[in-house]
Amino acid sequence: MNKASLLLAGVLCAGLFSVAAADKVEAGPKGGRILEKTNPKVEFFVEKDRTVSINFYDAAGKVITPTDQSVTVLADEKDGKQKIEFEKKGDALVSKTKLPEGDANNVVVQLKQTADAKPKNYRFKADLNNCGGCKRAEYACACH
Repeated sequence: MNKASLLLAGVLCAGLFSVAAADKVEAGPKGGRILEKTNPKVEFFVEKDRTVSINFYDAAGKVITPTDQSVTVLADEKDGKQKIEFEKKGDALVSKTKLPEGDANNVVVQLKQTADAKPKNYRFKADLNNCGGCKRAEYACACH
């Protein structure tokens, strides 16, 4: 192999490793998924009844009661997309409706940290099947 081929192979490998690292999920205290680059930290968690809870955490990992934050989730279903709205319940925002049927819905979480903030979108597959390694739901799996 010449030097150009080796350099190209190295660059491609580095790119693949950085993509894999970027896909790494941070697991939340409840067993859900921490959304990337949020301050305070935000956890997306699917309850046993398929409702969704959104919890907020400070830097020390303590729960913060939501104030101005708002969340909407768009979930794929057979006939299009389902819009899921949230309401404040205790220290969390909880969905008013359940995720559509199925074990792996594509979702878009639209988060606004303040009432006048531009919403930030987080896209991922809400795969409810359990990971064989960490035993968390696949959407919150942090072991691969």
